Amino acid sequence: MEPSPKDGESAAAAEPGRGGAAPSSGVVVQVREKKGPLRAAIPYMPFPVAVICLFLNTFVPGLGTFVSAFTVLCGARTDLPDRHRCCVFWLNIAAALIQILTAIVMVGWIMSIFWGMDMVILASKCS
Repeated sequence: MEPSPKDGESAAAAEPGRGGAAPSSGVVVQVREKKGPLRAAIPYMPFPVAVICLFLNTFVPGLGTFVSAFTVLCGARTDLPDRHRCCVFWLNIAAALIQILTAIVMVGWIMSIFWGMDMVILASKCS
């Protein structure tokens, strides 16, 4: 790995053999997010439903996640294609219960808001 040029030095000074030209070859790096089962169980909902779930999660932790669990039974797809709908439904119910039970110490409330934001992000990617 080549050292990067320091502040004040130019790339041409760091690589005298190239005559100041930028290198034309590069390395392609692929980044893929690995999701846990609870995170992958968030359904791809229509955008208005996702916004309603975010609103519900903001004011009543876990309520929007609980509502989103029923969208799985209505046919919303998730990132868990190998699991049965009932299993994904119960994963969402478990996430809602975790949010409700830990809301007392603010962790569940913050988790609930982030969960709602993830729902809106997934809904915007889907539509």
